[in-house]
Amino acid sequence: MRDSLVVAKRNLLRMLRIPEVVIFGLIQPIMFVVLFSYIFGGSINIPGAGLDAGAYREFLMGGIFAQTVTFATAGASAGIAEDMQKGIIDRFRSLPMARGAVLTGRTFADLAQTAVILLVLAIVAFLVGWRINDGVLNALAAFGLLLLFGYAFTWIGALIGLSVRSPEAATSGGLVWLFPLTFISVAFVPSENMPGWLQPVAEWNPFSAIVLAVRELFGNLPPGYQAPDAWPMQHPALASALCSVAIIALFRTLAVRKYKRATG
Repeated sequence: MRDSLVVAKRNLLRMLRIPEVVIFGLIQPIMFVVLFSYIFGGSINIPGAGLDAGAYREFLMGGIFAQTVTFATAGASAGIAEDMQKGIIDRFRSLPMARGAVLTGRTFADLAQTAVILLVLAIVAFLVGWRINDGVLNALAAFGLLLLFGYAFTWIGALIGLSVRSPEAATSGGLVWLFPLTFISVAFVPSENMPGWLQPVAEWNPFSAIVLAVRELFGNLPPGYQAPDAWPMQHPALASALCSVAIIALFRTLAVRKYKRATG
């Protein structure tokens, strides 16, 4: 843990010295909030609320929050790939330190950056009309689930960063699979609005579970909303927590193994 925290400090200092990384990380989710709120608000039917623009903004924010934490995967991929290309990983491996500390420290730093982005995004969401309707404790639980989910995905990013040859390839590899994951879900439209064959895919998508969980905890579900019958939709908080833990356990193991064999 000490070695991991030292590496995390190194990565956090690097982020502070290159603030563009954090700034550009903020621009995309803020654009999504504004564009979806004022372009799609009032044009998408929300079960229990109809075409109400205000209801859609509250419905939307759970998806935007979840999308933001998962897109941190690309940053983790690119950062590790850059260290590999520069030979820094080889230098770290020559030092008397825990084998998993380099990757764990990197994911800790990415988690801190994600927390800052979530804070700024929440402020922007308040400005466009989003509100927390179910108490502070539930809201904190929602942010905790989001950070756990985002942390799990940084381990996927770590594995991708160790598996490619350049930061550019890592950025593409860290993003390309996230778009179908996030859009084939209940993040932006209810699954009832999708074709029948696509609805089960969206409802069993782990991304849908975290989105519905934070909507429940924030109190952003429309009155009378009925969740689909799929198990993750009936127990979204438990499903998202179990999925996050499983991803961390699997991809941390794979990433550390890859790290031991990888060469810059």
